[in-house]
Amino acid sequence: MKASATAIEGVLILEPKVFGDARGFFMESYNRRTFADVSGLDIDFVQDNHSRSARGVLRGLHYQLRQPQGKLVRVAAGAVFDVAVDIRRASPTFGRWVGVELTAENQRQLWVPAGLAHGFVVLSESADFLYKTTDYYAPEHERCIAWDDPTIGIAWPLAAHGIHAPLLSAKDRAGLPLAQAELPP
Repeated sequence: MKASATAIEGVLILEPKVFGDARGFFMESYNRRTFADVSGLDIDFVQDNHSRSARGVLRGLHYQLRQPQGKLVRVAAGAVFDVAVDIRRASPTFGRWVGVELTAENQRQLWVPAGLAHGFVVLSESADFLYKTTDYYAPEHERCIAWDDPTIGIAWPLAAHGIHAPLLSAKDRAGLPLAQAELPP
């Protein structure tokens, strides 16, 4: 597995070794020792999640005030544009974002440390999105930042993929601008 740093401290793009031939492929999607070797982190994951979404569905930007979740995310089918936003007040990159296309073909993964907001938009007809978390989901602590907050300025590749307007849940439509959002301590 190869790990590449991003413009936000702690956010990593991971590329597992994929062994393929005419029959298909094999890869370790997660190995605790390998993850620790390439990231320098020894993480206890407590929950695995799997979502399926249609083209144009945008989920996020989510985070938890308490029980913040680090997330190791990947796509098993389809393609998404995945985004992490630094909402750590003391961070030199507070309010900045990084994004990467995750697909079933490129097998990339993104490590999003606890304390960042996270979201993605589906670029393919549908996508199966899988992620491991470092803490349990706590809906009472979940908050949402507006996906289109101009002060963050995420360059979502919507038009390039024929998406005129993203499909949002009621919770995501109610997301607040970063300047108004309740942030973790």
